[in-house]
Amino acid sequence: MGESSWATISFSTLIKQYITLQSQVVSQVRAVASRISAATPGKFLLLQFSMSQVTQVGETLSNLVGQVNSVIKSIVGNYRGS
Repeated sequence: MGESSWATISFSTLIKQYITLQSQVVSQVRAVASRISAATPGKFLLLQFSMSQVTQVGETLSNLVGQVNSVIKSIVGNYRGS
């Protein structure tokens, strides 16, 4: 039989990357807000798109953590029931 290949996910790495992404968007918001007279409709649209992407990533991370938590609870429950 061939060897099995497993992907490893680190929640710590995912969350750190999310925080970095979130910080970048906050910086973009501050930059636009500090020069509001120079802001264009295109800049606002890009900023809105960036903010929605950060929200989506955050929701996805939250869902992933919830699913992993459910799996762990199920495994622990099965173990205790054995």
